[in-house]
Amino acid sequence: MADMPYSDIRVVEFTHMVMGPACGMVLGDLGAEVIKVEPLEGDSTRELLGSGAGFFAMFNRNKKSLSVNVKDPRGLEVVRKLAATADVFSENFRAGTMDKLGLGYEALKALNPRLIYVTHKGFLPGPYEHRTALDEVVQMMGGLAYMTGPVGQPLRAGSSVNDIMGGIFGAMGAMAALKSREATGLGQLVQSALFENNVLLVAQHMMQFAVTGQAANPMPARISAWAVYDVFTVKDGEQIFLAVVSDKQWALFCDAFDLADLKADTRLASNNLRVQARDWLMPLLRERLRDIPAQHLAQVFEREGLPYAPITKPHELLDDPHLLASGGLAPITLPGGQETRTPLLPLTLDGQRPPLRLNPPALGQHTAEVLNGLGYSDGELQDLMRAGVVA
Repeated sequence: MADMPYSDIRVVEFTHMVMGPACGMVLGDLGAEVIKVEPLEGDSTRELLGSGAGFFAMFNRNKKSLSVNVKDPRGLEVVRKLAATADVFSENFRAGTMDKLGLGYEALKALNPRLIYVTHKGFLPGPYEHRTALDEVVQMMGGLAYMTGPVGQPLRAGSSVNDIMGGIFGAMGAMAALKSREATGLGQLVQSALFENNVLLVAQHMMQFAVTGQAANPMPARISAWAVYDVFTVKDGEQIFLAVVSDKQWALFCDAFDLADLKADTRLASNNLRVQARDWLMPLLRERLRDIPAQHLAQVFEREGLPYAPITKPHELLDDPHLLASGGLAPITLPGGQETRTPLLPLTLDGQRPPLRLNPPALGQHTAEVLNGLGYSDGELQDLMRAGVVA
């Protein structure tokens, strides 16, 4: 895209794991120059295994890598010079860490009054702010794990939902602060937090209680608003999600699968009646549909305009025909040299997805470029490299 919305914005990030990097990814995808400051050994997420193996590859595209030892006064001076040129500074380390390094909000505000300082933490200021938080911690204490698992079996969501959304809200806060700066000429502190993000995710259930006086049940035990809204196991053990959410859809569904007896049954004449009949209706529907191939069910639901979904594993989305055809996946080269695809932001600007401009960087890939841009000569750069200040 020729004109990216934040192409005139420089972001310096001191982040790791998911929440902070997600904030920088959003701003980078929207055109900002994002400089990721890493220790000499690199962001620890570069080496994670298991469920963390995709963290660095996913959340660090469209960024430059500056590798520097900020515990060395010369390295700290590099970062302070960089912060003086920045519009946004983003961090997600334990409370007090940045202040100890001399890179806290007050220190950088004095250096650069126009700087927007985004901090990502477990909790916003209050009684809990001293606690160590993780996505799983706030899902448990914030009601999301309770709502996700069966009764008595709290279960975390199958993705880093709070980390990712917390980073997105950090980016939104930065955008709001940049807008305010247009009027005031001054930056400000922006705070985003995992716990409060999680509370927003379950807010509909909080309001459900406020409206009805009844506490929300976990999703597997909830009283559904629709009678047919579930996963069905069908021929050869395949599974498919099927939904029938209106009286018109019920008629279409019954006609499509020769269920004239059910269509005529007065006990099933409206959605609310069908909800009340779920205890006997759903076993009957499962029996009627169990010998039909999932692909045939999908074809019929597609033809009739009824909601359905295959049960898809995340890795299968790398070859999803819709994502491929619509430009939702971009070719990417990972630091280890692997060629793959990555999902882009789920939005379009003037009909186009914000593009991949930079692959996730190798450690220190842009150190020379950044230091030269700050006025360091090649000789000074070599001296700092020999001294182990930058890499």
